[in-house]
Amino acid sequence: MAPLTVDIADMASAVGAEIGPSGWLLMEQSRINAFADATGDHQWIHVDEERAASGPFGATVAHGYLTLAMVPQLLAEILHVTGRTSGVNYGMEKVRFISPVREGARIRMSGRIAGATPRAGGIQYRLEMVIELEGSEKPAMVGEFLVLAFP
Repeated sequence: MAPLTVDIADMASAVGAEIGPSGWLLMEQSRINAFADATGDHQWIHVDEERAASGPFGATVAHGYLTLAMVPQLLAEILHVTGRTSGVNYGMEKVRFISPVREGARIRMSGRIAGATPRAGGIQYRLEMVIELEGSEKPAMVGEFLVLAFP
């Protein structure tokens, strides 16, 4: 799907617009292992494929924060904000990890622009996002993400 393109000056009028879905992203063991190395979180459910096969999920699972860390990559596929010189992550609200993301699973993101407010010489916009899990009725993750962008 083509990304939604919104100029920063028009963000308030884009509130309610649906964005996505992104393309599917494969959660490979190599990505999980790299995240474990980067964060120091080597819990067996993430990195020990043999033990995890007989564990509660039947396979290794991605760290919840790894799923969260995919938001910028997936968001870049589905929302382009023009007319801005810079932007920063302002925060997150109501982030929940609903379903485990097993190694080999595919995820994608969709959502909507939920709000836009002038702030600090820029505009703060709120995105309600869902990380879908292929083949599952329940999502992997849901949350609200705040971005502060400057013209």
